[in-house]
Amino acid sequence: MSEKLYAAIGCGARAVIGTHIPALEAGSRIAWAVDPTPAGWERARSLFGDNVVCYSSVAELISATGGPHSGTIAGAIVATPDDTHAQVASALLRAGIGVYLEKPMAITYEDADEILRVAHQSGTPLYVGHNMRHMSVVRLMKRLIDEGAIGRVQAIWCRHFVGNGGDYYFKDWHADRSRSGTLLLQKGAHDIDVIHYLAGASTELVQGLGDLMIYGDITSRRDNSDRTMPDWFSLDHWPPRSQQDLNPVIDVEDISMIQMRLSNGVLASYQQCHFTPDYWRNYTVIGDAGRLENFGDGEGGVVRVWNRRHAYAPEGDLEYPILGDAGGHEDADRLTMAEFLRFLNSGEDTVTSAKDARDAVATAVFGARSIRSGGVPLLIPEHEHGHGHGHGH
Repeated sequence: MSEKLYAAIGCGARAVIGTHIPALEAGSRIAWAVDPTPAGWERARSLFGDNVVCYSSVAELISATGGPHSGTIAGAIVATPDDTHAQVASALLRAGIGVYLEKPMAITYEDADEILRVAHQSGTPLYVGHNMRHMSVVRLMKRLIDEGAIGRVQAIWCRHFVGNGGDYYFKDWHADRSRSGTLLLQKGAHDIDVIHYLAGASTELVQGLGDLMIYGDITSRRDNSDRTMPDWFSLDHWPPRSQQDLNPVIDVEDISMIQMRLSNGVLASYQQCHFTPDYWRNYTVIGDAGRLENFGDGEGGVVRVWNRRHAYAPEGDLEYPILGDAGGHEDADRLTMAEFLRFLNSGEDTVTSAKDARDAVATAVFGARSIRSGGVPLLIPEHEHGHGHGHGH
């Protein structure tokens, strides 16, 4: 296989996904990195080696590598802050550079629509890294649903206990609504996308309630832009009200609950809490001939199926072990990156979908809008291009 050279745009916590490339495609590597900060350049060198060439903007990268459509850059991994995704991804797509875009796709549905529009017009491959579709627990639930284990899906309930929420989201830009929009998007886009995937349809109506219950009251604040999350993370930060050095601006909810009606009639709910002691997500999928539920969402957890009538029966009728994902996202990240590389090479259908990624953004954005306007139900606008280019099933 001939050597292919890729670019990493944004060298924060998620840039690590680029390190999977050499193992997945012999001889290929991240050759360029773009980050506006010296610290980002340092992180790029520690992740991708001392030979990585660093630039401070995408425009600089494109002109230094021969200009648009030069074919020098095999593809780009975009892991910049969410509010920059539309600008960065659009510039790369227009230059003919295939894009792996970290989720969430953007922080507004208008920006997500614009990215789809540019991908459609340019004909450049766009892949959105909804890596949870590659997580074992999700693959297992999807397989059981497709095999008819619970009949036809009627409802999906997801509870997300974000035990690390204080450390992950309330000490940096994620806590600032102008930068992240809502944690329904930043954290919940994953689960909303999985709900859509398991149900086989996207949300058409959403209604929500939520609040900033804990972290807004904490007075210990610090500008942490000189650090990244691993520098301050600790399980010792407990109970939640004892957290320190929170972001100066905190105006996103730390608990959110939304209800959804999907275009195929399936009803769904998603609850997210950022101050629980434990950290995992629980899906309950109810069909017309049974239900399934996961206990744990990684290696060692199980998915249980109930398919006959009972009183309380916590063990279910059938039990399936969740294999893989022992290290959290890492197995899924590798599978997601492998799918992106295949997609660039062959254009084949993918498990992830850029159109569905847009629908997850729209659901989260309108869910937050409902929460912030007293819980009014809101209809979600459809994307004008239908499925767009680079869509996978």
